[in-house]
Amino acid sequence: MRVLCAFPEAMPSSNSRPPACLTPVALFLALLLHLSLSSQAGDRRPLPVDRVPGLKEKTLILLDVSTKNPVRTVNENFLSLQLDPSIIHDGWLDFLSSKRLVTLARGLSPAFLRFGGKRTDFLQFQNLRNPAKSRGGPGPDYYLKNYEDDIVRSDVALDKQKGCKIAQHPDVMLELQREKAAQMHLVLLKEQFSNTYSNLILTARSLDKLYNFADCSGLHLIFALNALCRNPNNSWNSSSALSLLKYSASKKYNISWELGNEPNNYRTMHGRAVNGSQLGKDYIQLKSLLQPIRIYSRASLYGPNIGRPRKNVIALLDGFMKVAGSTVDAVTWQHCYIDGRVVKVMDFLKTRLLDTLSDQIRKIQKVVNTYTPGKKIWLEGVVTTSAGGTNNLSDSYAAGFLWLNTLGMLANQGIDVVIRHSFFDHGYNHLVDQNFNPLPMPSGYKGMLTSCAGNGDGLHGSYAVILLLTDLLSIILPGYLLRCIRCYQVVLASCWYLLLSMGITVAPY
Repeated sequence: MRVLCAFPEAMPSSNSRPPACLTPVALFLALLLHLSLSSQAGDRRPLPVDRVPGLKEKTLILLDVSTKNPVRTVNENFLSLQLDPSIIHDGWLDFLSSKRLVTLARGLSPAFLRFGGKRTDFLQFQNLRNPAKSRGGPGPDYYLKNYEDDIVRSDVALDKQKGCKIAQHPDVMLELQREKAAQMHLVLLKEQFSNTYSNLILTARSLDKLYNFADCSGLHLIFALNALCRNPNNSWNSSSALSLLKYSASKKYNISWELGNEPNNYRTMHGRAVNGSQLGKDYIQLKSLLQPIRIYSRASLYGPNIGRPRKNVIALLDGFMKVAGSTVDAVTWQHCYIDGRVVKVMDFLKTRLLDTLSDQIRKIQKVVNTYTPGKKIWLEGVVTTSAGGTNNLSDSYAAGFLWLNTLGMLANQGIDVVIRHSFFDHGYNHLVDQNFNPLPMPSGYKGMLTSCAGNGDGLHGSYAVILLLTDLLSIILPGYLLRCIRCYQVVLASCWYLLLSMGITVAPY
């Protein structure tokens, strides 16, 4: 297959929609794709290209693509999601039963759903149905209690296919929740910038809601346990984790497990460091807790979820792999491209920035292959900008460059799974906003369209052209990126305008 692309001078803005002048290019690419698929397999002649009036051409690139043999075959859960524990703090966990939210998440299945983030290591499990009643004070289920019983009685229904609890929340309840979340957002920001985090209580009822959301959405839950519960000798205190494991087993919840989040930051966050060998012993201890529990005797275990692989982080990973490399089913790490406090729109176009991911992959692979050759590697928690993202940038068209680069590079270099942080309610890096609407940006829609092309549960329209074009180019283009960064601009704009011109919409009911 041969595809001809004309690349204009225009640079992307931070708006969610690309420049209007690229509409003809989108239609042109759609025509080329249609003609190339209907032509004979042996016909390799380039198609004639007519100059589009009003479009200033800069470069002409010929992509000669062989579709006979795949370079890599990725995991069916390659594109997965993350939920941050902060949804306990601001109350949104109680709304995961929303029909609209569940339908949007179903469109992204099959996938993993990792429940974890910076507040993972401040999470305590209490096997109480409602701590507000037992303690006489506010708890995770206390807010909006006057509405909750009505919702349980009248609006929670059983899904005919899976027996899921799905709710239609009254508008007044959602409005009150948004007001509460806005107030709590200030508290969460203060914790983030001061790097001091308060403890979170996860009740049995909250865990039920979390699992119900994952199960009804067709997502496999990965639960990150608190690794900062420490004994005086710095070994892991597993009492809270064991209580959670026993409760989950009693409910027959199918969950995979993880221990901690970015252990390389523990000294900064908690004043107590945990080295790689000690963390490895903690994972072996967790494995020993899982094995006697029948439902979890073969449960998957992932880790150590380190941060950016600098020198001290690589040393931690080395110590961990030496002790517990064979204990985990996949080795995980996190990646953030830019500091969200100082980012500018033009930063999203820097090839030097895009190259940082490739360098990190090589560093991780080198350590992993030293101890466990062939062990699966996951990028578990990827964001474009740190500090919760940047308004009108992380949630905009401009961020699509880094996202497509991430997907293509990881697939090409054999990374098994990439987990997007976050699906819902996390700064400006999330895919769905507090009105339960998917953000209108390529990074969100790309994942959704790819996963939903053959699924269509609540999503309407013909996705075949979009699916083929975006998946094909997300694998092909990284090799050409250093020579033609504007290729991404045209591809993203083209896919976006194809979506609009074909009348494809997301209908989450």
